[in-house]
Amino acid sequence: MNLTWRTASVELVPGYHLTGPDGGRTDRVQEALVAFEGGFAHVEVPGSGHVDVLSAPAIRLITYRSGAADASDPSPA
Repeated sequence: MNLTWRTASVELVPGYHLTGPDGGRTDRVQEALVAFEGGFAHVEVPGSGHVDVLSAPAIRLITYRSGAADASDPSPA
């Protein structure tokens, strides 16, 4: 899978959760790596140790700057 990753803030709809940096559940993070594939968002919160995959209806808001993918792109080129 070749995804384009970007640094973004993420806010979810009530009832949905991400894995936070401490391993607990959270519904928003100020900084994460995000990538999109079909109707899903892949979200890696720094410190969490894994990627959460969320369906589009779970997402309230994802905010990132337009432009090239982040240099910290964890996916293979």
